[in-house]
Amino acid sequence: MTLAVGQKAPDFDVTSSSGKRLVLSEMVGKKNVVLYFYPGDFTMVCTRETCGFRDAFEELASKDTEVIGISVDSNDSHERFAKEYNVPFALVSDEKKDLAKRYEATSLFSNLIGRVSRVTYVIDKKGEIAGVFKAELSASTHVDGVRDLIKKLA
Repeated sequence: MTLAVGQKAPDFDVTSSSGKRLVLSEMVGKKNVVLYFYPGDFTMVCTRETCGFRDAFEELASKDTEVIGISVDSNDSHERFAKEYNVPFALVSDEKKDLAKRYEATSLFSNLIGRVSRVTYVIDKKGEIAGVFKAELSASTHVDGVRDLIKKLA
């Protein structure tokens, strides 16, 4: 089944690299959620994308929005990445790709290289998918699309 705008987002219960528990069902009614899957820490496009979300973080947080970055990298890698780039939001290690599979962030190519695909979901306060952004080589497509959509949801 393909996830699409208007559908209920699959629930998740994950722990960030810093130890913060993140449960979608506990955020419903309170926050929008930006769930962005990215191939890897310290890679060119992923670093641009993460820094873009970092730079938009205050604006998004002021609109009741939680940002969560997900890749297959380890918690140690995420902590180094977050420290080096001053990332103020949660990074989650999805080494087994459990969350990536539920959110269709895998492909033949990403599986071959042991990564996840670059895809971003905006989940509104009702727990429904409000937007999906896919662009493997364009960080700005994700960041700008999220910012524009969150403004419309506010």
